[in-house]
Amino acid sequence: MTQLPISADLIADRNAVHLEALEDDYGALGRKLARAGIDIDAVKAKVAGFSVAVPSWGAGRGGTRFAKFPIPGEPTNIHEKLEDCAVIQQLGRTTPRVSPHFPWDKVSDYKALREEAAALGLGFDAVNSNTFQDQPGQAHTYANGSLAAQDAATRAQAVDHNIECIEIGRQLGSKDITVWVGDGTNFPGQQDLGRSLDRYLEAASQVYAALPDDWRMLLEHKMFEPAFYSTVISDWGSSILAAQELGPKAKCLVDLGHHAPNVNIEQIVARLHRFGKLGGFHFNDSKYGDDDLDSGSINPHQLFLVFNELAEAELNPREGFNPSYMIDQSHNVTDPIESMLSSAETIAQCYAKAALVDRDALHGAQEANDTMMAFQTLRRAYNTDVAPILAMARLEAGGAIDVLEAYRLSQYRSRKAQERKAVGRGAGIV
Repeated sequence: MTQLPISADLIADRNAVHLEALEDDYGALGRKLARAGIDIDAVKAKVAGFSVAVPSWGAGRGGTRFAKFPIPGEPTNIHEKLEDCAVIQQLGRTTPRVSPHFPWDKVSDYKALREEAAALGLGFDAVNSNTFQDQPGQAHTYANGSLAAQDAATRAQAVDHNIECIEIGRQLGSKDITVWVGDGTNFPGQQDLGRSLDRYLEAASQVYAALPDDWRMLLEHKMFEPAFYSTVISDWGSSILAAQELGPKAKCLVDLGHHAPNVNIEQIVARLHRFGKLGGFHFNDSKYGDDDLDSGSINPHQLFLVFNELAEAELNPREGFNPSYMIDQSHNVTDPIESMLSSAETIAQCYAKAALVDRDALHGAQEANDTMMAFQTLRRAYNTDVAPILAMARLEAGGAIDVLEAYRLSQYRSRKAQERKAVGRGAGIV
């Protein structure tokens, strides 16, 4: 393995400073949980087995429709992105996989890229296609759509690109392709809403046919943007209908920000699982729309309720139940590494809290129509501070007890600012 980005001595020295307090907190929490019949070490083992992927594009500063404000040391290519993602995994020990996006992350040798990632302690998660931007030298524009475009040549180009992504993913060791399209309309009457879905399904079926036997096609829905009147795959209903028509390897991907405000996302999770179409999640948070804010920064309780439904799903798994988890955020005002370290910890916290729910008590209260006791069963788990469990799991895996402290003391960002070329100003996330 190559030299990891953060000094192991620095991590060990800071862990030594915090160890006594952590052991005290872990012991106190263990005694509290034991009174409720919960083995803290068993919960810690579940947390140690949990992981979430990070997006390659998330290692850079995001942007709004108006501007992007880069920071010194921001990555400019997939190699630098992998190095930043390795920092997140080295310190947090929850993010061992990277989800790449093409053509942003194209290289000439994918075998070498896979080896490079492995040397940094990383593997690859789902590959992501891009048919929502025009690229240099592209023959047909996506201005009027991609998989659902009226122009047959444009649809064929979009299909070919997705198939190319599958081939790249095969070389990287991926097993999923995430397909999101910005296709839709901004004016009533702009397109025939029925025919646009027909075109999407016909083109998507060609991508589906190219999937290896052990792959999945994750369909991502989004209510709006860049199309503000209608979007072809706008909600979980459109997504599940498309997945059912495409076949068993097509699943639905839930991005937490891709819904109307106040939508009951945890119920969507339960519904998709009921029909065997729950493929995975893109974690972020939302205040007004598709804000792509840090996970749990606005509504951590909703994130907990999502994991509560996932815990229920694990008890009653449908065939092929294996949800893919990925952070999908836009870090407009923070250091992206710090945001993803923080978000990965928040996601793992909600996972751990869901593991604390007394399932027998919850189900008993539900069967007895005891609304308050059912609610309080969830509330007790949610109110439990599980930070000592996560910190102990990180410590035992070689990570940092205090991830943000270790990262800042490493001066990693300032070091990279001296080594890397500056990122140009502009709009968007690339």
